[in-house]
Parts: sequence; C-alpha cells; structure tokens
Amino acid sequence: MYKLSVLINALGGELHGDDVEISAISSLDSAAKGCLSFCLGNKFLKQAQTCQASALVLKKFEPQLQCSQIIIKDPQLFIARALSLLHPAPKSNGKIHPSAVIADDVLIEPSAEIGPLVVIESGACIGGNTIIQAGSVIGPNVKIGSHCLLHARVVVYADTEIADYVEIHSGAVIGSDGFGNAWAGQGWEKIPQIGKVQIGSHVEIGANTTIDRGALDNTVIADGVRLDNQIQVAHNVTIGAHTAIAACTGIAGSTNIGANCLIGGGVLIAGHINIADRITLLAGNGVPSSLTEAGVYASGVPVMPYASWARNVLQFRRLDEMTKRVKKIEKQCLVNESEQ
Repeated sequence: MYKLSVLINALGGELHGDDVEISAISSLDSAAKGCLSFCLGNKFLKQAQTCQASALVLKKFEPQLQCSQIIIKDPQLFIARALSLLHPAPKSNGKIHPSAVIADDVLIEPSAEIGPLVVIESGACIGGNTIIQAGSVIGPNVKIGSHCLLHARVVVYADTEIADYVEIHSGAVIGSDGFGNAWAGQGWEKIPQIGKVQIGSHVEIGANTTIDRGALDNTVIADGVRLDNQIQVAHNVTIGAHTAIAACTGIAGSTNIGANCLIGGGVLIAGHINIADRITLLAGNGVPSSLTEAGVYASGVPVMPYASWARNVLQFRRLDEMTKRVKKIEKQCLVNESEQ
C-alpha cells in the first residue's frame, strides 16, 4: 500500500484531492477502488469519468473527475516508475544452486545468484548482484557485469561481453554464428565467425531474440537499447544508444543503426547500409538502402480488399510497358514541337 503523497515525493507531480492509499496500478477498463490508473489525453476523458479507480494520473487537472488526481507532465513515465516501486525487480539471493555446473576457473561475485541447472563454462566472469536463472548456458570467457538478469534458458556463446544492468529474456541466444558462407564451386564452405558480441549497459533483450557474433569485427549493442521479442540481429551489426526495435524485425549483416531510432515491428533491413540517428521506421517497412536524414519513413502497400489488390497487381505488371509507351509519346511530342 502506498499513499499518493509517497508516490509524489518519490516521482514528482501535484496532488489534487484526497491522499488515498494505492494497492495496484490498472488500466482504465479494469481499475477498481484502491487502484491507480492514468489518462493520456482528451480522447480518454469519457472513459476516465466512468473509471472506478481511486486516483488518476493526468497532464492537467480535470474538475469533472470525482477521484483524486496526480498532475504531471508525463503520466506514462510516472506510471512506469510507480510500477517499478510496486513491483520491484527480483533481487539476488547470493546463492548458487547445487545443480549448477560451473567450471573451476569461473569468477562469480559472492552477491550473484546462479539458478538450477545453469552451466557456466571456463573463463567466464559474473558480476555482483547478477541473477542467472534456471537452465541458462554461459559459454567460455563470457563477461557479464553487475545487476544483470538472465531469465531461464538464455544461451550466451563464447567471448560475449555484457555490461551492467542488462536484462535478457528467456530463449534469447547471444553470440551464435553469423550467416557466413563462401561458394566453393560444388557447395558452400563456412566462413568462421571469429568476432564477438558486445552489449552495453541498461539494455533489454526480448524473448527468443538472436544476436549473431561478428565475422571479423564485433556485433555491438550500445547503452540503453531496447530489443523486443523475436528479433534477428546479424553479424557485425551496430545499434546506437537508446534505439528501440519492435518484434519480428530482421537486420542483415554489417548494417549500422544510429542512436535514438524507433523501429516498428516486422521491419526488414538490408545489409551493409547505414541508418542515421533519430529515424523512425514504421511497422512493416522494407529498407533496401541507407537513410541519411532523421525523420519518419514508411514503405509497402497498405491492406486493401482483395478485388482491388488483384486489379492493382495486374496494372503493376504492366508498368514497364506503360512507361515505355509514355516515353515514346513524350519523344514524339518533342519532335512535333520542334517541327512547329
């Protein structure tokens, strides 16, 4: 239970109404007495008027609302921080489970927690207050900093470097080989992937996301990056600080993505290109070449009824023919003008 005044003292804001106690944070739809919820704009005000929450977080005071109100510039950020207070991250218990398999030369800070059936191979280092949960595998010479959380069944390949305050969700694979092959006339020969993965501090990596090790140089994820679930990051990719990437995005090898970018779900990014800082790629984009100027980018064909789509595809197949006819007509018009 937290009184609103306690939250405000910790997180800022201005209280209007009673200093009630809060036991949970909920959406406008599901909030009940004792809950704190938030309203992000005028379009939600009607919903807020019927909400049963004991308090709401808003940008400005709304006199028609009957509950207590916390007024702050960014309600969403306030709620995020309040959630962290009510639902703190797990803390290390400083214990190593007896079923863990750990090489003799591994260095583990005493405050770290190692869960059941974890495997940590030779030369690895685990920082203080880090938690490695059940079934995770840490390869040779891996370096993991302090206050990290690796959820169950994370796999970290050899030589990977992970800084402090990194959270990696279940099923993620860090440092697997990049897709490097050379054609040898009759078949493929594998190109050894001898680089590694470097992950900065305060990074979060979603479930079943894969980050490949570099072929020669390293794959680099800078500080503050947020990667959603099921993302593929190929070898030698660099992702700049505080860039956020949504689920099912695929990034081909040796591409450089700048800082403070926002990349929507299902975006496909070609290899060996550069994406500048502060670029937003809307969901479903295909990015075949470099983007050098900050801004919002979109591509692809919006969804439409099948009959319209079929007619448009038919015309698309004729575009080359139509273009040639238009050029021929333009050329004839120029000839006619010159004769006049």
